[in-house]
Amino acid sequence: MKKLGKVLCVVGVIAIALCFVFLNCIRNEHFMTYNVRNGSGMDGVKDFARTAAVINREKPDVVAIQELDSVTGRSKGAYVLGELAKLTGMHATYAPAIDYDGGKYGIGILSKKQPLHVYRYALPGREEARALLVVEFKKYVYACMHLSLTEEDRIASLSIIREATSGFDKPVFIAGDWNDTPDSPFIQELQKDFCILSTTDKPTCPADKPKACIDYIAVKKDCKPKNFAFFSYVTPASVESDHRPVNVHIKRWVW
Repeated sequence: MKKLGKVLCVVGVIAIALCFVFLNCIRNEHFMTYNVRNGSGMDGVKDFARTAAVINREKPDVVAIQELDSVTGRSKGAYVLGELAKLTGMHATYAPAIDYDGGKYGIGILSKKQPLHVYRYALPGREEARALLVVEFKKYVYACMHLSLTEEDRIASLSIIREATSGFDKPVFIAGDWNDTPDSPFIQELQKDFCILSTTDKPTCPADKPKACIDYIAVKKDCKPKNFAFFSYVTPASVESDHRPVNVHIKRWVW
């Protein structure tokens, strides 16, 4: 009877441990960021189905998307993120950055799961205003941002990014077209709070003959993993947009 009690006690401890790991673990989650250039390719052809096909081939769980029109004259009244959502079977979450041509222009997130919470923030941009979109899911937070072409604006965005991604009790991932290279002052400063997960030795833009790495996926350092495994790569899509998609596949992330 005592032996049985000990066995049951051990089993109980293991069950509790497994439950804890299950509740605090991300497994086989595929993250992507893609500047889709509003559905227009390097050949000048606007084709939402072609853009969606790039995403569908990779089968990501969540995608940070930049350069999206919403019911503008330029896009003939199309809600571009909505079109991509229909073609990929994913949920669309949009964040406009500016008014443009009778509609809006901004960024968005496509996700397989419906977000629990959505937060939108304005970011500085001298050539045009910028946006930060933060979407919370059960086990992690995913944020999309398309940063200014001006270095001073990017540096000024850091305090907003830090504030917008604070206060969560789960991993926070940020992604997007940050318009800066890995050795830049902005990226160096960002890495005080975030760890870049995506490959930085593969250029992402321009898509036909990539020369610069300016698209990234990173994770906030304050939710340190106890155990993790992941890999990253750039999708060799050379025509569908002027950027290539960046991917991070989380095999295991326990915190």
